[in-house]
Parts: sequence; structure tokens; C-alpha cells
Amino acid sequence: MTDLNKRHLLRLAAASVAAAALPSHAAGEKPLKIGWIYVGPVGDGGWTFAHDNGRKAVEKKFGDRVQTVFVENVPEGPDTERVARDLVSQGCGLIFGTSFGFMNPMLKVAKDHPNVKFEHCTGYKTAKNLRTYEARNYEGAYLAGLIAGTVSKSGKLGHVATVPIPEVLRNLNSFALGARVVNPKATLQVVWLNEWHNPPKEVEAATTLINGGADVLFQNTDSSAVLKTAESMGKHAFGWNSPMAHYGPKAHLGSSIIDWAPYYEHAVGQALDGSWAVGPNQWWGVKEGAIDLIDIPDSVPADARARVDKARAGMKDGSFSIWTGPVKDNTGKEVLAAGKVADDDFLKAIQFYVDGVQGKVPGAK
Repeated sequence: MTDLNKRHLLRLAAASVAAAALPSHAAGEKPLKIGWIYVGPVGDGGWTFAHDNGRKAVEKKFGDRVQTVFVENVPEGPDTERVARDLVSQGCGLIFGTSFGFMNPMLKVAKDHPNVKFEHCTGYKTAKNLRTYEARNYEGAYLAGLIAGTVSKSGKLGHVATVPIPEVLRNLNSFALGARVVNPKATLQVVWLNEWHNPPKEVEAATTLINGGADVLFQNTDSSAVLKTAESMGKHAFGWNSPMAHYGPKAHLGSSIIDWAPYYEHAVGQALDGSWAVGPNQWWGVKEGAIDLIDIPDSVPADARARVDKARAGMKDGSFSIWTGPVKDNTGKEVLAAGKVADDDFLKAIQFYVDGVQGKVPGAK
């Protein structure tokens, strides 16, 4: 059991005790109503499922001080604005939007409702009452890459990608960087879906990659379809965002997970005690207990496990940075000089493939 698993169990136990110990509301005091807007279904087993577990953790910790609601399967665009306005009309004082494409609609609604607090996940635009938060998913991707580079027999890896934005490019590049620590000749082929959640297309993309020679798959999509496909075709893959071993026990090499509970408990606590304020993007990772690679099977070689443990420990104490130069893109251009450590501005602006990733970033000149 990893440290993150242990912390999660301890947090749930502590949350139950804390909720029981909280004082009841004064007469007439209303709970803070909090709304979540989800791009996919809560049962996707991945991205939205992880966010909804964070919502449930908030309920357990704060008890009758909060009331939570959510709307799932909300398309990015006009429907986002409609749902956000509806949540305001229902009395939500704090609203979380959990997909990149929710950014502009939420910004618009936030400006129209200055007394409501808004939080947008993975975005970069803010307002006086709208702040941003994110998880350092790329750290889990790198840890997975360390295992992929060890386990792959062909040296050919595959990635089922969603939308070509820096967040996704950062993840797949970090996976490739991890794999090439172990096997400098490893390559990564990418298939883009231009969607976050579409299981049939995810299956098709995974099948294409395997038929092209990939024997280990990674993903940025929201469902378990990639892992299931690897299982059915006798290859390996990873879970993404949530524990997924049960979807493909023979194929599964570990799950790169997000635990949103620490951040959601932090944000809601601030809203309740009056300290909530807009500031720098809240970007949490291994160090804060939000990211980890878990459920690594016994079949993974001990040297790969040791590499994961060492890298994880370095991320926790700040002694290791994935993005340390020299780093070249796949055209041979140096994008990060030798000895230089990438800052968050660099990481948020990635629009290239690192060495070893095949092809060209969609839309790149």
C-alpha cells in the first residue's frame, strides 16, 4: 500500500471524526451550497469519478455545514454557461468547473455574479471571484513511464490522447521522458481523439496503436477503455485518474491517480472560514498528496519499482524535478538548457513533442 493509499484511508477516518465533532449550525444558519460541473459521467471510472470522490470527501469532512450538488455530462461551450447559471439560481455560493473547456463560460458567469465564488480546473483565466486549480498529472505519467520503459519488449509505446493543449502534451511528454530513462531508444506513438470521453473511439485508438506494434499503452482519456482493450489484446496499459486494476488485471501495470480530496477540503474550508481569495494557480501533486502511481503489480521488476520509489521520494522532498535540462524536442531543437529546471510557466506553455515521441503536434507550424 502506497503512502497515498494510507493517507486516503486515514483522511476518511479522520474526516468522519471531524464531521461528528463539528458544532451544529446556529438557528437559521444555512449550509454552504456547493456545485460541481462535470464534463463526463460520475461512473466513468476516471477523471469525473475522481472529482466526485473529492466531492464526497467534502461531505464527510464538513457534515451539515455544506450541501453539495453536481451536474454530469456537461458539454464544453454554451451548455456550461447554462448549467453554471442554473447552479447560481439554486443558491450555490461556491461552484467548481472540472474541464478545460469550461473556462470562458465560467468567466462570463462569474463576472455576472460577483458574490459567488468560482473555481476552474486546468484553466488559466481568473477574475475577482474566479480562481484556478490543477493537479500535476504529469508526475504520475512520468512514474508510469519508468515502468513502461522497463516492461516493454518492443520499445514501442502508445498514447491515446484527448485534446492537444499543454496539459495533455505535458503528460504524454513526461511519460516518454520516464520511459527513455530506462530505454533511451523507446518511442511513443500518439493517437488524438479531440474528445475527453468517448469509449468507442478510445477502443479504436488503442487497437490502432497495438496493431502498430505498441505493447504498452498510456492515456489521457477519462474511461477505462484503453486498459480493457490492452487486456483483450494481450498487451499492457495503465489506469488514469482513478484506480483501474479491476478493469484489466492482466494488462494493468499501475494506475496514475488523482486524489482531489486534499484540494477540495482546502478550498471549501477557506470558503467556510472566510479566507478564500483569488491568487496564484493552485497546482498540487505528489508533494501535497494529490498524485501517485498505485497498485503496481508484483510482476513489475524490482528495479522498476525502485526507480519509481526514488523518483516519488524526490518529488515529495523537492530534490527531483522531471523537467531538468537538457531536453530536446523531436526535431532535435533544445527546449530546455542543460542544468536548467523548468518553471511552471514553461510547463504550462508546452506545445511540442520531446525526443522519442513520433509525429507532429496537431496544429503546430
